[in-house]
Amino acid sequence: MATSTVENYIKAIYLECRKTSDDMLAIGKLAQSLSVVPGTATTMVKSLHAAGLVEYEPRVGTKLTEQGEVLALHVLRRHRLVELFLVEILKMDWSEIHDEAEQLEHVISDRVLEKIDDLLGHPQYDPHGDPIPSHSGKLHERNLQNLINCSPGQETIVARVLDQEPAFLQFAEKNGLVPGKAVKVIQHDEIANAIEVETALGTSLTLGKQAAVKIEVQ
Repeated sequence: MATSTVENYIKAIYLECRKTSDDMLAIGKLAQSLSVVPGTATTMVKSLHAAGLVEYEPRVGTKLTEQGEVLALHVLRRHRLVELFLVEILKMDWSEIHDEAEQLEHVISDRVLEKIDDLLGHPQYDPHGDPIPSHSGKLHERNLQNLINCSPGQETIVARVLDQEPAFLQFAEKNGLVPGKAVKVIQHDEIANAIEVETALGTSLTLGKQAAVKIEVQ
């Protein structure tokens, strides 16, 4: 069984690689995402390479092998199912569950995980709108767009919140910008690089680009 450190690295490589079109993930970016120094990340990547979980090219970067991707999706499945369990069953606030799931994803057994999946009705998305890999490792991807790219007058549904820092999640919930809730774009302010939206709460809200790109809609 992989250690929690191995699982954290594999998951981080998977998630960071999905953010870029580059073939290989730079070690510096990986180190930054894990809050470690590049030397530490390089040492770990070499170990993962020896275990057949990643490909590694010095001074170029790394990417997952097929075996590594299977492990990454399994860890993500655990993490996201646990998050949904904490919200739906234990009624925890969605801004508090990420760190809890980070710990539980490494210790929960497959048997318990499948019981949770059954209890929740085999969900496709976690509380933030992230896709939950299936038991076979498949992801139900959607064609989403950032809120900042929506046209004035467009009515749509919030599908995913990309920033899972507690402060941003609390802001999104306070303003009704949560998955499943309607939102309408009123206007774009090109000078301020911001948009005005009408939320499901019936209120008008101005969002800067930095915040708007963190909200994905259908």
